[in-house]
Amino acid sequence: MEIERKFLVIGEFKSLAYNHTHIEQGYIARGNGRTVRVRIRDDKGYLTIKGPSDEGGLSRYEFEKEIDLSDARDLMKICLPGTVVKDRWLVKNGKHTVEVDEFFGDNEGLVMAEIELEYEDEPYIRPDFLGKEVTGNRRFYNSHLIGYPYSLWTEAEKQGNQ
Repeated sequence: MEIERKFLVIGEFKSLAYNHTHIEQGYIARGNGRTVRVRIRDDKGYLTIKGPSDEGGLSRYEFEKEIDLSDARDLMKICLPGTVVKDRWLVKNGKHTVEVDEFFGDNEGLVMAEIELEYEDEPYIRPDFLGKEVTGNRRFYNSHLIGYPYSLWTEAEKQGNQ
């Protein structure tokens, strides 16, 4: 089970990061809150299946398996049109790690952070670079960005207001 909170990023975070990687991902299937995703993260491949989110969007079932890089490249060829391209920056934050995603391509300008939790009401430290919480707002799901990229959003949508 994946439990995470999502936020827009409003401040500088790169100087705080201890690591970053490049990610390209595509979707074999998406719909009804379920996704089958292929991801290439630097030189490794992954296949991920996610179930629908709970009512608040905070938790959902996730299965992820590392796969051979050549298999991941082959699977990317059968994905739905469009990919999500981003750099992921890891920032240590108390006992948690904040994953900050800086998007490129049609989603250039979008920067989001996620904090994974062990349980839904687990306390966490909120770093200064976090802005508005967008947990549960499906517009900010990577699978949604394929069909309705950030470059097409209104200013209100970009602020998480719709």
